Amino acid sequence: MELRDILVKPLMTEKSVNAEQQNVYVFEVSLKASKFDIKEAVSSYFGVDVVAVRTLVVRGKEKRFGRFMGKRSNWKKAYVQLAEGQAINTAGEE
Repeated sequence: MELRDILVKPLMTEKSVNAEQQNVYVFEVSLKASKFDIKEAVSSYFGVDVVAVRTLVVRGKEKRFGRFMGKRSNWKKAYVQLAEGQAINTAGEE
């Protein structure tokens, strides 16, 4: 897998912003990406030391599309913990 295929986007929710205080960053990643792939992608792209990676698969919800029932796709979330004193600028600010 290539780097651009592993990391989809950073997640900016209230919970993920609060987790940044503990040096944990949250990303949406590819369903096929392993913890090792995610660790290598984050460390090479952002130039930081990754201590731990936790992943979970978020199951798609059943939704109504007009008069038809459908299901949204499953997606994978990764919690990436960085080494002490390191940070990632996920908000795009300088």
